[in-house]
Amino acid sequence: MELIKKIITHKNFPLLIILVINSSAGIAIFRDYGMSWDEPLFYGYADSIGYAYSLHARQSNTFDLANAFGPSPGDHGNRGPAYIILARQLVYIIQDIASLDSASAWHMVNFLFFQVGVIFFYLLSQRWMKTWGTIGATLLFSTQPLMWGHAFINPKDPSFMIAFLGSVCLGFRMVDQLNKRPGDKKKIKTLMAVLLPATLLGLSTSIRVIGPLAGVLVLIYALFTGNLRQLIWFLPYGLIAILVSLATWPYLWPDPIRNFVAVVGFMSENPTTLPVLFYGNIYPANELPIRYLPYLLLVTLTEPVWFLFLASIFVGIRRTLNKEIEWRSLLLVLAWFSMPVFYVLLRRPPMYDGYRHFLFIVPPIFLIAGLAFDYLSRRLKTPQAWINVLVLLAILLPGAVGLIQLHPYQYTYYNSFIGGTRGAFRNFETDYWLTCYKESMEKFNERYGDDYPFLAVKREAYAAAYYADDTITVKEYRTDKRNLQPGDFVLVASRSNEDLSTKHREPVVITVGRSGATFCFIKQISETESE
Repeated sequence: MELIKKIITHKNFPLLIILVINSSAGIAIFRDYGMSWDEPLFYGYADSIGYAYSLHARQSNTFDLANAFGPSPGDHGNRGPAYIILARQLVYIIQDIASLDSASAWHMVNFLFFQVGVIFFYLLSQRWMKTWGTIGATLLFSTQPLMWGHAFINPKDPSFMIAFLGSVCLGFRMVDQLNKRPGDKKKIKTLMAVLLPATLLGLSTSIRVIGPLAGVLVLIYALFTGNLRQLIWFLPYGLIAILVSLATWPYLWPDPIRNFVAVVGFMSENPTTLPVLFYGNIYPANELPIRYLPYLLLVTLTEPVWFLFLASIFVGIRRTLNKEIEWRSLLLVLAWFSMPVFYVLLRRPPMYDGYRHFLFIVPPIFLIAGLAFDYLSRRLKTPQAWINVLVLLAILLPGAVGLIQLHPYQYTYYNSFIGGTRGAFRNFETDYWLTCYKESMEKFNERYGDDYPFLAVKREAYAAAYYADDTITVKEYRTDKRNLQPGDFVLVASRSNEDLSTKHREPVVITVGRSGATFCFIKQISETESE
Protein backbone atom coordinates (compact mmCIF):
# COMPACT_ATOMS: atom_id res chain seq x y z
CA MET A 1 0.00 0.00 0.00
CA GLU A 2 2.84 2.38 0.80
CA LEU A 3 4.34 1.83 -2.66
CA ILE A 4 0.99 2.44 -4.37
CA LYS A 5 0.55 5.62 -2.35
CA LYS A 6 4.00 6.86 -3.40
CA ILE A 7 3.20 6.17 -7.06
CA ILE A 8 -0.17 7.92 -6.94
CA THR A 9 1.18 10.98 -5.13
CA HIS A 10 4.27 11.31 -7.36
CA LYS A 11 4.30 14.52 -9.38
CA ASN A 12 4.60 12.53 -12.63
CA PHE A 13 1.71 10.19 -11.91
CA PRO A 14 -0.61 12.16 -14.27
CA LEU A 15 1.93 11.52 -17.03
CA LEU A 16 1.68 7.79 -16.39
CA ILE A 17 -2.12 7.97 -16.71
CA ILE A 18 -1.83 9.91 -19.99
CA LEU A 19 0.63 7.37 -21.39
CA VAL A 20 -1.53 4.40 -20.37
CA ILE A 21 -4.64 5.91 -21.95
CA ASN A 22 -2.86 6.96 -25.15
CA SER A 23 -1.03 3.67 -25.57
CA SER A 24 -4.11 1.57 -24.86
CA ALA A 25 -6.12 3.52 -27.42
CA GLY A 26 -3.31 3.26 -29.97
CA ILE A 27 -2.89 -0.48 -29.53
CA ALA A 28 -6.65 -0.93 -29.96
CA ILE A 29 -6.84 0.94 -33.29
CA PHE A 30 -3.44 0.83 -35.02
CA ARG A 31 -4.61 -1.80 -37.52
CA ASP A 32 -7.19 0.64 -38.90
CA TYR A 33 -4.61 2.94 -40.47
CA GLY A 34 -3.75 2.54 -44.11
CA MET A 35 -0.21 2.56 -45.38
CA SER A 36 0.74 5.92 -46.86
CA TRP A 37 2.34 5.96 -50.29
CA ASP A 38 5.54 7.31 -48.72
CA GLU A 39 6.05 4.41 -46.34
CA PRO A 40 7.05 1.30 -48.37
CA LEU A 41 10.34 2.64 -49.73
CA PHE A 42 11.25 4.10 -46.35
CA TYR A 43 10.64 0.78 -44.63
CA GLY A 44 12.65 -0.84 -47.39
CA TYR A 45 15.44 1.51 -46.29
CA ALA A 46 14.98 0.16 -42.75
CA ASP A 47 15.27 -3.42 -43.99
CA SER A 48 18.48 -2.61 -45.88
CA ILE A 49 20.36 -0.35 -43.47
CA GLY A 50 21.80 -3.29 -41.53
CA TYR A 51 23.96 -4.05 -44.58
CA ALA A 52 26.13 -1.02 -43.75
CA TYR A 53 27.08 -2.57 -40.40
CA SER A 54 27.59 -6.12 -41.66
CA LEU A 55 31.17 -7.35 -41.23
CA HIS A 56 30.44 -10.27 -43.53
CA ALA A 57 29.30 -7.91 -46.29
CA ARG A 58 32.37 -5.73 -45.87
CA GLN A 59 34.68 -8.70 -46.13
CA SER A 60 33.31 -9.54 -49.57
CA ASN A 61 34.76 -8.01 -52.70
CA THR A 62 31.34 -6.80 -53.79
CA PHE A 63 30.51 -4.49 -50.89
CA ASP A 64 28.62 -1.41 -52.07
CA LEU A 65 27.38 1.08 -49.46
CA ALA A 66 24.50 2.06 -51.76
CA ASN A 67 22.94 -1.32 -50.98
CA ALA A 68 22.30 -0.07 -47.45
CA PHE A 69 19.95 2.65 -48.66
CA GLY A 70 17.09 0.41 -49.73
CA PRO A 71 15.17 0.14 -52.99
CA SER A 72 15.36 3.88 -53.61
CA PRO A 73 18.91 4.98 -52.69
CA GLY A 74 18.60 8.25 -54.57
CA ASP A 75 15.68 9.28 -52.39
CA HIS A 76 16.77 7.91 -49.03
CA GLY A 77 20.55 7.69 -48.92
CA ASN A 78 20.89 11.29 -47.73
CA ARG A 79 18.03 10.92 -45.23
CA GLY A 80 19.35 10.06 -41.81
CA PRO A 81 18.19 6.61 -40.61
CA ALA A 82 18.60 6.96 -36.83
CA TYR A 83 14.93 6.35 -36.08
CA ILE A 84 14.53 3.31 -38.30
CA ILE A 85 17.76 1.84 -36.95
CA LEU A 86 16.33 2.07 -33.42
CA ALA A 87 12.81 0.95 -34.34
CA ARG A 88 13.27 -1.82 -36.88
CA GLN A 89 14.19 -4.64 -34.48
CA LEU A 90 11.15 -3.88 -32.35
CA VAL A 91 9.04 -3.95 -35.52
CA TYR A 92 10.40 -7.37 -36.46
CA ILE A 93 9.72 -8.74 -32.97
CA ILE A 94 6.15 -7.44 -32.99
CA GLN A 95 5.58 -8.87 -36.46
CA ASP A 96 6.68 -12.31 -35.29
CA ILE A 97 4.78 -12.29 -32.02
CA ALA A 98 1.51 -10.78 -33.27
CA SER A 99 1.65 -12.09 -36.87
CA LEU A 100 1.23 -8.58 -38.22
CA ASP A 101 1.91 -7.27 -41.68
CA SER A 102 4.84 -4.88 -41.97
CA ALA A 103 2.81 -1.68 -42.29
CA SER A 104 0.68 -2.42 -39.23
CA ALA A 105 3.72 -3.32 -37.12
CA TRP A 106 5.41 -0.08 -38.09
CA HIS A 107 2.25 1.89 -37.31
CA MET A 108 2.18 0.45 -33.80
CA VAL A 109 5.85 1.22 -33.18
CA ASN A 110 5.54 4.70 -34.67
CA PHE A 111 2.69 5.52 -32.31
CA LEU A 112 4.42 4.09 -29.25
CA PHE A 113 7.51 6.12 -30.10
CA PHE A 114 5.29 9.20 -30.22
CA GLN A 115 4.56 8.59 -26.54
CA VAL A 116 8.27 9.18 -25.86
CA GLY A 117 7.67 12.66 -27.24
CA VAL A 118 4.72 13.05 -24.86
CA ILE A 119 7.11 12.27 -21.98
CA PHE A 120 9.61 14.89 -23.10
CA PHE A 121 6.83 17.43 -23.59
CA TYR A 122 5.45 16.83 -20.10
CA LEU A 123 8.89 17.08 -18.46
CA LEU A 124 9.80 20.23 -20.36
CA SER A 125 6.51 21.96 -19.52
CA GLN A 126 7.23 21.47 -15.80
CA ARG A 127 9.84 24.22 -16.07
CA TRP A 128 7.10 26.85 -16.25
CA MET A 129 3.85 25.24 -15.08
CA LYS A 130 2.40 23.48 -12.11
CA THR A 131 0.62 20.14 -12.38
CA TRP A 132 -2.68 21.32 -13.86
CA GLY A 133 -1.00 23.47 -16.49
CA THR A 134 1.34 20.64 -17.42
CA ILE A 135 -1.52 18.16 -17.70
CA GLY A 136 -3.58 20.55 -19.82
CA ALA A 137 -0.74 21.42 -22.20
CA THR A 138 0.27 17.77 -22.61
CA LEU A 139 -3.26 16.56 -23.29
CA LEU A 140 -3.93 19.39 -25.73
CA PHE A 141 -0.73 18.54 -27.59
CA SER A 142 -1.08 14.76 -27.64
CA THR A 143 -4.76 14.71 -28.67
CA GLN A 144 -4.47 17.03 -31.63
CA PRO A 145 -6.03 15.10 -34.55
CA LEU A 146 -3.22 16.22 -36.85
CA MET A 147 -0.55 14.92 -34.49
CA TRP A 148 -2.47 11.75 -33.65
CA GLY A 149 -2.82 10.79 -37.32
CA HIS A 150 0.81 11.47 -38.20
CA ALA A 151 1.92 9.51 -35.14
CA PHE A 152 0.80 6.28 -36.82
CA ILE A 153 1.51 6.72 -40.54
CA ASN A 154 4.51 9.03 -40.60
CA PRO A 155 7.87 7.55 -39.55
CA LYS A 156 9.83 10.57 -40.75
CA ASP A 157 8.60 13.83 -39.31
CA PRO A 158 7.24 12.93 -35.84
CA SER A 159 10.43 10.98 -35.10
CA PHE A 160 12.47 14.11 -35.75
CA MET A 161 10.06 16.25 -33.75
CA ILE A 162 10.42 13.85 -30.80
CA ALA A 163 14.22 13.73 -31.01
CA PHE A 164 14.39 17.53 -31.28
CA LEU A 165 11.99 17.96 -28.37
CA GLY A 166 14.03 15.54 -26.28
CA SER A 167 17.27 17.28 -27.20
CA VAL A 168 15.92 20.60 -25.96
CA CYS A 169 14.34 19.12 -22.82
CA LEU A 170 17.41 17.17 -21.73
CA GLY A 171 19.76 19.90 -22.93
CA PHE A 172 18.15 22.51 -20.69
CA ARG A 173 18.31 20.06 -17.78
CA MET A 174 21.96 19.43 -18.54
CA VAL A 175 22.74 23.14 -18.30
CA ASP A 176 20.89 23.37 -14.98
CA GLN A 177 22.87 20.40 -13.64
CA LEU A 178 26.17 21.85 -14.82
CA ASN A 179 25.39 25.08 -13.01
CA LYS A 180 24.87 23.14 -9.79
CA ARG A 181 28.04 21.03 -10.01
CA PRO A 182 31.49 22.30 -9.04
CA GLY A 183 33.61 22.60 -12.14
CA ASP A 184 36.58 20.75 -10.75
CA LYS A 185 34.90 17.82 -8.93
CA LYS A 186 33.01 14.68 -9.91
CA LYS A 187 33.96 14.99 -13.54
CA ILE A 188 32.77 11.47 -14.32
CA LYS A 189 29.29 12.23 -12.98
CA THR A 190 29.24 15.49 -14.90
CA LEU A 191 30.23 13.70 -18.08
CA MET A 192 27.41 11.23 -17.52
CA ALA A 193 25.02 14.18 -17.21
CA VAL A 194 26.21 15.31 -20.65
CA LEU A 195 26.08 11.87 -22.28
CA LEU A 196 22.32 11.39 -22.76
CA PRO A 197 21.53 14.91 -24.03
CA ALA A 198 24.48 14.70 -26.43
CA THR A 199 23.40 11.27 -27.67
CA LEU A 200 19.89 12.49 -28.34
CA LEU A 201 21.24 15.54 -30.17
CA GLY A 202 23.31 13.23 -32.35
CA LEU A 203 20.27 11.08 -33.11
CA SER A 204 18.24 14.19 -33.90
CA THR A 205 20.90 15.30 -36.38
CA SER A 206 20.98 11.83 -37.90
CA ILE A 207 17.24 12.06 -38.56
CA ARG A 208 17.31 15.55 -40.08
CA VAL A 209 20.14 17.99 -40.64
CA ILE A 210 18.43 20.84 -38.82
CA GLY A 211 18.88 18.84 -35.60
CA PRO A 212 21.91 20.91 -34.47
CA LEU A 213 19.51 23.84 -33.97
CA ALA A 214 18.47 22.13 -30.72
CA GLY A 215 22.11 22.22 -29.60
CA VAL A 216 22.31 25.90 -30.48
CA LEU A 217 19.27 26.62 -28.31
CA VAL A 218 20.88 24.73 -25.43
CA LEU A 219 24.16 26.63 -25.88
CA ILE A 220 22.36 29.98 -25.87
CA TYR A 221 20.56 28.97 -22.69
CA ALA A 222 23.94 28.19 -21.13
CA LEU A 223 25.20 31.63 -22.13
CA PHE A 224 22.06 33.21 -20.69
CA THR A 225 22.79 31.69 -17.30
CA GLY A 226 26.08 33.57 -17.13
CA ASN A 227 28.16 30.64 -15.84
CA LEU A 228 30.86 30.58 -18.49
CA ARG A 229 32.88 27.89 -16.70
CA GLN A 230 30.34 25.27 -17.73
CA LEU A 231 30.95 25.96 -21.42
CA ILE A 232 33.94 23.62 -21.37
CA TRP A 233 31.45 20.76 -21.14
CA PHE A 234 30.00 21.70 -24.50
CA LEU A 235 33.14 20.25 -26.08
CA PRO A 236 32.30 16.65 -25.08
CA TYR A 237 28.62 17.49 -25.66
CA GLY A 238 29.32 18.41 -29.27
CA LEU A 239 31.86 15.64 -29.83
CA ILE A 240 29.53 12.91 -28.58
CA ALA A 241 26.71 14.29 -30.74
CA ILE A 242 28.95 14.23 -33.82
CA LEU A 243 30.11 10.68 -33.14
CA VAL A 244 26.53 9.46 -32.64
CA SER A 245 25.44 11.14 -35.87
CA LEU A 246 28.29 9.54 -37.79
CA ALA A 247 27.68 6.12 -36.26
CA THR A 248 23.98 6.15 -37.21
CA TRP A 249 24.25 7.74 -40.66
CA PRO A 250 26.21 5.55 -43.09
CA TYR A 251 25.71 8.00 -45.96
CA LEU A 252 28.22 10.33 -44.29
CA TRP A 253 30.96 7.75 -43.89
CA PRO A 254 32.83 8.15 -47.21
CA ASP A 255 33.29 11.91 -46.74
CA PRO A 256 31.55 13.18 -43.58
CA ILE A 257 32.05 16.94 -43.92
CA ARG A 258 31.41 17.25 -47.64
CA ASN A 259 28.42 14.92 -47.58
CA PHE A 260 26.87 16.66 -44.59
CA VAL A 261 27.27 20.09 -46.19
CA ALA A 262 25.72 18.73 -49.40
CA VAL A 263 22.73 17.40 -47.46
CA VAL A 264 22.28 20.74 -45.69
CA GLY A 265 22.26 22.54 -49.04
CA PHE A 266 19.83 20.07 -50.56
CA MET A 267 17.42 20.03 -47.63
CA SER A 268 17.41 23.81 -47.16
CA GLU A 269 16.16 24.21 -50.73
CA ASN A 270 14.04 21.01 -50.82
CA PRO A 271 13.82 21.16 -54.64
CA THR A 272 10.47 19.91 -55.91
CA THR A 273 7.58 21.12 -58.03
CA LEU A 274 4.92 18.72 -56.72
CA PRO A 275 1.38 20.06 -57.21
CA VAL A 276 -0.20 21.39 -54.03
CA LEU A 277 -3.88 22.25 -53.53
CA PHE A 278 -4.20 25.48 -51.59
CA TYR A 279 -7.26 27.73 -51.43
CA GLY A 280 -8.84 25.89 -54.33
CA ASN A 281 -5.87 26.43 -56.66
CA ILE A 282 -3.09 24.07 -57.73
CA TYR A 283 0.36 25.52 -57.13
CA PRO A 284 3.80 24.05 -57.78
CA ALA A 285 5.42 23.41 -54.40
CA ASN A 286 8.05 26.07 -55.12
CA GLU A 287 5.48 28.78 -55.93
CA LEU A 288 3.16 28.67 -52.94
CA PRO A 289 1.79 31.95 -51.50
CA ILE A 290 3.63 33.35 -48.51
CA ARG A 291 0.57 32.75 -46.32
CA TYR A 292 0.71 28.95 -46.86
CA LEU A 293 2.42 27.95 -43.58
CA PRO A 294 0.77 30.56 -41.29
CA TYR A 295 -2.67 29.78 -42.67
CA LEU A 296 -2.33 26.02 -42.31
CA LEU A 297 -1.02 26.42 -38.77
CA LEU A 298 -4.15 28.44 -38.02
CA VAL A 299 -6.72 26.03 -39.49
CA THR A 300 -5.24 22.58 -38.78
CA LEU A 301 -4.94 22.92 -34.99
CA THR A 302 -8.02 22.88 -32.78
CA GLU A 303 -9.84 26.16 -32.15
CA PRO A 304 -8.68 26.85 -28.55
CA VAL A 305 -4.97 26.55 -29.37
CA TRP A 306 -4.24 29.97 -30.80
CA PHE A 307 -6.52 31.79 -28.32
CA LEU A 308 -4.58 30.13 -25.52
CA PHE A 309 -1.29 30.90 -27.26
CA LEU A 310 -2.05 34.62 -27.53
CA ALA A 311 -3.33 34.79 -23.95
CA SER A 312 -0.20 32.97 -22.81
CA ILE A 313 2.06 35.61 -24.36
CA PHE A 314 0.55 38.18 -21.99
CA VAL A 315 0.68 35.72 -19.09
CA GLY A 316 4.34 35.00 -19.82
CA ILE A 317 5.23 38.71 -19.97
CA ARG A 318 3.42 39.41 -16.72
CA ARG A 319 5.01 36.50 -14.88
CA THR A 320 8.42 37.49 -16.23
CA LEU A 321 8.05 41.06 -14.97
CA ASN A 322 6.99 39.69 -11.59
CA LYS A 323 9.98 37.32 -11.63
CA GLU A 324 7.66 34.33 -11.27
CA ILE A 325 8.95 32.32 -14.19
CA GLU A 326 12.22 31.06 -15.67
CA TRP A 327 12.01 33.27 -18.74
CA ARG A 328 15.32 32.49 -20.48
CA SER A 329 14.46 28.97 -21.59
CA LEU A 330 10.87 30.05 -22.31
CA LEU A 331 12.16 32.74 -24.65
CA LEU A 332 14.24 30.11 -26.44
CA VAL A 333 11.15 27.92 -26.85
CA LEU A 334 9.50 30.86 -28.57
CA ALA A 335 12.60 31.19 -30.78
CA TRP A 336 12.39 27.46 -31.56
CA PHE A 337 9.00 28.18 -33.12
CA SER A 338 9.60 31.59 -34.66
CA MET A 339 13.00 31.04 -36.32
CA PRO A 340 11.84 28.31 -38.75
CA VAL A 341 8.64 30.27 -39.46
CA PHE A 342 10.64 33.38 -40.37
CA TYR A 343 12.92 31.21 -42.50
CA VAL A 344 9.93 29.94 -44.47
CA LEU A 345 8.48 33.43 -44.87
CA LEU A 346 11.79 34.95 -46.00
CA ARG A 347 13.29 32.15 -48.10
CA ARG A 348 10.05 30.62 -49.40
CA PRO A 349 11.37 27.03 -49.76
CA PRO A 350 9.16 24.52 -51.59
CA MET A 351 6.55 22.98 -49.29
CA TYR A 352 4.06 20.18 -49.78
CA ASP A 353 2.04 17.66 -47.75
CA GLY A 354 0.85 20.43 -45.48
CA TYR A 355 3.63 21.40 -43.08
CA ARG A 356 4.67 17.90 -42.11
CA HIS A 357 8.33 18.79 -42.64
CA PHE A 358 7.88 21.45 -39.95
CA LEU A 359 6.07 19.38 -37.36
CA PHE A 360 9.04 19.96 -35.06
CA ILE A 361 7.88 23.58 -34.54
CA VAL A 362 4.50 22.44 -33.18
CA PRO A 363 5.49 21.55 -29.56
CA PRO A 364 6.48 25.16 -28.71
CA ILE A 365 2.96 26.29 -29.66
CA PHE A 366 1.51 24.07 -26.95
CA LEU A 367 4.26 24.75 -24.44
CA ILE A 368 3.42 28.44 -24.71
CA ALA A 369 -0.36 27.84 -24.84
CA GLY A 370 -0.21 25.88 -21.60
CA LEU A 371 0.73 29.02 -19.65
CA ALA A 372 -2.81 30.39 -19.97
CA PHE A 373 -4.39 27.24 -18.59
CA ASP A 374 -1.74 27.13 -15.88
CA TYR A 375 -2.60 30.72 -14.92
CA LEU A 376 -6.30 29.89 -14.74
CA SER A 377 -5.70 26.78 -12.64
CA ARG A 378 -3.59 28.79 -10.20
CA ARG A 379 -6.42 31.26 -9.74
CA LEU A 380 -8.87 28.46 -8.95
CA LYS A 381 -8.08 27.09 -5.52
CA THR A 382 -8.36 23.44 -4.51
CA PRO A 383 -12.08 23.47 -3.58
CA GLN A 384 -12.84 24.54 -7.13
CA ALA A 385 -10.58 21.94 -8.76
CA TRP A 386 -13.58 20.43 -10.55
CA ILE A 387 -13.80 23.68 -12.52
CA ASN A 388 -10.31 22.95 -13.88
CA VAL A 389 -11.59 19.60 -15.08
CA LEU A 390 -14.57 21.20 -16.85
CA VAL A 391 -12.39 23.86 -18.46
CA LEU A 392 -9.90 21.24 -19.59
CA LEU A 393 -12.64 19.05 -21.06
CA ALA A 394 -14.03 22.06 -22.95
CA ILE A 395 -10.58 22.81 -24.35
CA LEU A 396 -10.05 19.20 -25.40
CA LEU A 397 -13.55 18.68 -26.85
CA PRO A 398 -12.85 19.87 -30.44
CA GLY A 399 -9.86 17.55 -30.69
CA ALA A 400 -11.79 14.61 -29.24
CA VAL A 401 -14.60 15.12 -31.74
CA GLY A 402 -12.09 15.26 -34.58
CA LEU A 403 -10.34 12.10 -33.39
CA ILE A 404 -13.61 10.17 -33.42
CA GLN A 405 -15.24 11.58 -36.54
CA LEU A 406 -12.17 11.36 -38.79
CA HIS A 407 -10.80 7.99 -37.64
CA PRO A 408 -8.53 6.68 -39.13
CA TYR A 409 -7.81 9.83 -41.14
CA GLN A 410 -7.21 12.23 -38.27
CA TYR A 411 -4.32 13.88 -40.06
CA THR A 412 -6.85 15.38 -42.52
CA TYR A 413 -8.26 17.53 -39.70
CA TYR A 414 -9.26 21.15 -40.30
CA ASN A 415 -10.99 23.22 -37.64
CA SER A 416 -14.31 25.06 -37.77
CA PHE A 417 -12.63 28.31 -38.85
CA ILE A 418 -13.00 27.00 -42.41
CA GLY A 419 -15.88 24.61 -41.86
CA GLY A 420 -13.89 21.58 -40.78
CA THR A 421 -12.58 18.91 -43.13
CA ARG A 422 -15.81 19.28 -45.13
CA GLY A 423 -14.94 22.92 -45.78
CA ALA A 424 -11.35 22.04 -46.65
CA PHE A 425 -12.40 19.48 -49.27
CA ARG A 426 -11.59 20.70 -52.83
CA ASN A 427 -9.83 23.73 -51.33
CA PHE A 428 -6.95 22.19 -49.37
CA GLU A 429 -5.16 18.87 -49.30
CA THR A 430 -6.80 16.25 -47.12
CA ASP A 431 -5.64 12.62 -47.49
CA TYR A 432 -2.57 13.59 -49.50
CA TRP A 433 -0.78 10.37 -48.54
CA LEU A 434 -3.52 8.13 -49.98
CA THR A 435 -4.14 6.16 -46.79
CA CYS A 436 -7.71 5.76 -48.05
CA TYR A 437 -6.45 3.00 -50.36
CA LYS A 438 -6.70 0.52 -47.48
CA GLU A 439 -10.39 1.06 -46.82
CA SER A 440 -11.10 1.35 -50.55
CA MET A 441 -9.50 -2.00 -51.26
CA GLU A 442 -11.19 -3.67 -48.31
CA LYS A 443 -14.57 -2.61 -49.70
CA PHE A 444 -13.52 -3.58 -53.22
CA ASN A 445 -12.27 -7.00 -52.08
CA GLU A 446 -15.57 -7.71 -50.38
CA ARG A 447 -17.76 -6.54 -53.25
CA TYR A 448 -15.83 -7.56 -56.37
CA GLY A 449 -12.94 -9.81 -55.30
CA ASP A 450 -14.63 -13.02 -56.41
CA ASP A 451 -15.02 -11.71 -59.99
CA TYR A 452 -11.26 -11.48 -60.76
CA PRO A 453 -11.52 -7.77 -61.69
CA PHE A 454 -8.94 -5.48 -63.26
CA LEU A 455 -8.23 -2.32 -61.26
CA ALA A 456 -6.24 0.60 -62.65
CA VAL A 457 -4.89 2.93 -59.96
CA LYS A 458 -4.25 6.54 -60.87
CA ARG A 459 -1.04 6.76 -58.83
CA GLU A 460 1.05 4.65 -56.43
CA ALA A 461 -0.67 1.40 -57.40
CA TYR A 462 1.66 -0.55 -55.08
CA ALA A 463 -0.12 0.97 -52.06
CA ALA A 464 -3.47 -0.34 -53.31
CA ALA A 465 -1.99 -3.71 -54.32
CA TYR A 466 -0.73 -4.14 -50.73
CA TYR A 467 -4.36 -4.51 -49.60
CA ALA A 468 -5.80 -6.23 -52.69
CA ASP A 469 -6.95 -9.85 -52.75
CA ASP A 470 -4.94 -12.22 -54.91
CA THR A 471 -7.88 -12.44 -57.32
CA ILE A 472 -7.55 -8.77 -58.28
CA THR A 473 -5.17 -7.48 -60.95
CA VAL A 474 -3.84 -4.07 -59.90
CA LYS A 475 -1.92 -1.90 -62.35
CA GLU A 476 -0.65 1.67 -62.48
CA TYR A 477 -3.05 3.83 -64.48
CA ARG A 478 -0.29 6.07 -65.79
CA THR A 479 2.08 3.37 -67.04
CA ASP A 480 0.00 0.31 -67.91
CA LYS A 481 -0.50 -0.03 -71.66
CA ARG A 482 -3.58 -2.21 -71.46
CA ASN A 483 -6.70 -0.47 -72.79
CA LEU A 484 -9.41 -0.31 -70.17
CA GLN A 485 -12.42 -2.39 -71.01
CA PRO A 486 -16.07 -2.05 -70.00
CA GLY A 487 -16.39 -3.50 -66.53
CA ASP A 488 -12.82 -2.60 -65.45
CA PHE A 489 -12.32 -0.33 -62.47
CA VAL A 490 -10.31 2.82 -61.75
CA LEU A 491 -9.16 3.91 -58.28
CA VAL A 492 -8.35 7.59 -57.96
CA ALA A 493 -7.83 9.85 -54.93
CA SER A 494 -8.93 13.44 -54.48
CA ARG A 495 -5.37 14.54 -53.70
CA SER A 496 -4.85 17.79 -55.61
CA ASN A 497 -8.35 17.14 -57.03
CA GLU A 498 -6.88 14.50 -59.33
CA ASP A 499 -10.22 12.72 -59.58
CA LEU A 500 -11.66 15.74 -61.40
CA SER A 501 -8.98 15.55 -64.08
CA THR A 502 -9.42 11.82 -64.67
CA LYS A 503 -11.05 10.91 -67.95
CA HIS A 504 -13.27 8.29 -66.36
CA ARG A 505 -15.89 9.99 -64.19
CA GLU A 506 -18.87 7.63 -63.84
CA PRO A 507 -20.26 5.51 -62.43
CA VAL A 508 -18.71 5.73 -58.97
CA VAL A 509 -19.17 2.40 -57.20
CA ILE A 510 -17.15 2.96 -54.00
CA THR A 511 -16.24 6.10 -52.08
CA VAL A 512 -14.17 6.53 -48.94
CA GLY A 513 -14.17 9.69 -46.87
CA ARG A 514 -15.06 11.32 -43.58
CA SER A 515 -16.94 14.38 -42.36
CA GLY A 516 -18.21 15.42 -45.78
CA ALA A 517 -14.87 15.01 -47.57
CA THR A 518 -14.23 12.20 -50.04
CA PHE A 519 -10.68 10.87 -50.17
CA CYS A 520 -10.94 7.96 -52.63
CA PHE A 521 -13.19 6.98 -55.51
CA ILE A 522 -13.47 3.67 -57.34
CA LYS A 523 -15.22 3.97 -60.70
CA GLN A 524 -16.31 1.31 -63.14
CA ILE A 525 -15.71 1.73 -66.85
CA SER A 526 -18.92 1.90 -68.85
CA GLU A 527 -19.40 1.09 -72.55
CA THR A 528 -19.16 4.74 -73.55
CA GLU A 529 -16.00 5.37 -71.53
CA SER A 530 -13.89 2.40 -72.64
CA GLU A 531 -10.81 3.24 -74.65
